[in-house]
Amino acid sequence: MADVPSVEVISRAAVMLLSAGAEKLGLAADDPDTAPERDLDEARRVITALAGLVTASVEYLGPHAAPLRDGLQTLQRAFRETSAVPDPPGQGPGEKYTGPVH
Repeated sequence: MADVPSVEVISRAAVMLLSAGAEKLGLAADDPDTAPERDLDEARRVITALAGLVTASVEYLGPHAAPLRDGLQTLQRAFRETSAVPDPPGQGPGEKYTGPVH
């Protein structure tokens, strides 16, 4: 690990959280509505952790920042669309770090 640049460590962690968030939302399944992996409580936690990581690291990510922010916003929107009772603007997963996602 000593030879791995910090931006790569942060990016790998972010990609893992992106993937986990998509899985927890059921997005990897043929039919997300019936996906046994869907767990919105778990998805909220993963998305919030991702938002904190990306927000805290944005100044170090350089060209990696924009794609990670886009992926995060995609997960936040998917969560809002999936939720039976959407959170008020600014109170969705990770929005305390990113601001409201529309």
